[in-house]
Amino acid sequence: MNTKEILAKRFDKLENHYIALKEYKLLINDLLSETNIYDQFVFNTLKPEKKAILDAYLKRFASIQDFLGAKIFSLLLELAGINNTKMSEVLSNIEKENIIDSLENWIELREVRNELEHDYPEELQEALNDLKYCIDNFYKLESYYLNSLNFYKKYLS
Repeated sequence: MNTKEILAKRFDKLENHYIALKEYKLLINDLLSETNIYDQFVFNTLKPEKKAILDAYLKRFASIQDFLGAKIFSLLLELAGINNTKMSEVLSNIEKENIIDSLENWIELREVRNELEHDYPEELQEALNDLKYCIDNFYKLESYYLNSLNFYKKYLS
């Protein structure tokens, strides 16, 4: 399989994550219109199915970011004839190609997302702040996905 074919398969998989993430984001928007889920008391009283929506959102959010970083970015650059050996070079070139808006934003998204995976109940407010950050940054992650897809499409012909 060549690079274009590999990317086609990977973008198909990534699209499924993206569609699910968008659906969870809409459900969260509905939930936010009813209550402040970022308040500790409110969060603790949420029904399990409401918390499951938040967990599913975070899982898809993390999956998309991981997939872009580990499976898409380096192949996009390879397709464009840009050689990279280290992840720092990949991210620097991805920023130069305007696929991500800034390396700092990419790293911050990753750090906040990683914090959520390691938070414990006694740090609930910090976890809720990180959850809010991930929900508020839906459009940023969406732009990284769409920019990657558009970059790929430039090389299809």
